[in-house]
Amino acid sequence: MGTVAFAAKITHVPSMYLSELDGPNKGCRQAAIDGHREISRRCRELGVDTIVVFDTHWLVNSGYHINCRAHSSGTYTSNELPHFINNMPFSVPGNPQLGEILAAECCAQGVQTMAHVDTTLDPEYGTLVPMRYMNADQHFKAISVSALCTVHYLNDSARLGWAMRQAVEKHYQGTVAFLASGSLSHRFAQNGTAPDFLNRVWSPFLESLDHQVVEMWKKGDWKTFCEMLPEYAAKGHGEGFMHDTAMLLGALGWSDYDQPAEIVTPYFGSSGTGQINAVFPVSPQTGQAVPEPQASVMAPGRYGDSRL
Repeated sequence: MGTVAFAAKITHVPSMYLSELDGPNKGCRQAAIDGHREISRRCRELGVDTIVVFDTHWLVNSGYHINCRAHSSGTYTSNELPHFINNMPFSVPGNPQLGEILAAECCAQGVQTMAHVDTTLDPEYGTLVPMRYMNADQHFKAISVSALCTVHYLNDSARLGWAMRQAVEKHYQGTVAFLASGSLSHRFAQNGTAPDFLNRVWSPFLESLDHQVVEMWKKGDWKTFCEMLPEYAAKGHGEGFMHDTAMLLGALGWSDYDQPAEIVTPYFGSSGTGQINAVFPVSPQTGQAVPEPQASVMAPGRYGDSRL
């Protein structure tokens, strides 16, 4: 029935908004903004009607959640970095029908997920920043999925991604894009040093690790990457414990995924973190390689215990 036509891992750094404003950092994230606009162009060419964002800024302590209210609008200031994103207007159309379809299929496959239609909850900036550059004209509907999951198994997040793809293909009349909105390494610069790290990664170890991962993606070595993802998420300070990445790869077939990634915005440092815009071409999947429930592969705990 429906089609998942596009998938990508994307940045949402707040310095993208800062980059718009007059001042010493004007234009500093133009490459990332251009990458978002290129992703938007490709989605339009493919006939995408709804973008599903796995948002590593939506923190949840129980269950998986989908924000699919009919429309979100207002003015947003980041509680984390209010000097970067301050009084940013937003207006994002939603897709309640698709949100409920996604949640129903996830639950049917044993991944408990709730769709929130009648809610006052607005999306977080992991959704709002990409929509600012991809969807300024509100061409797309957008749905936000919680991906800062504090007590969740990474394998369940992969299973959620797979279930969401099946939901689209079996039950939705339309064309969808999946975006994993989060960084690679996510170790912010130590307080007091942030200006020195505006365009840098926190440590040579993290930068080297990220580059090795990007090379795996470009070669399509998903078997190796999926095996190392829990440890990479822990030791590489992955944003949101990299649940967004597990969701995206689950939707693509997990370790059976067979396409090399295309780098749209080359890897860059931002406030100590490692960032990228990378397209993951969608290929047909007939099996399910995602881990079984209650497998030994676990996400990092909220307080840093990797429990591998």
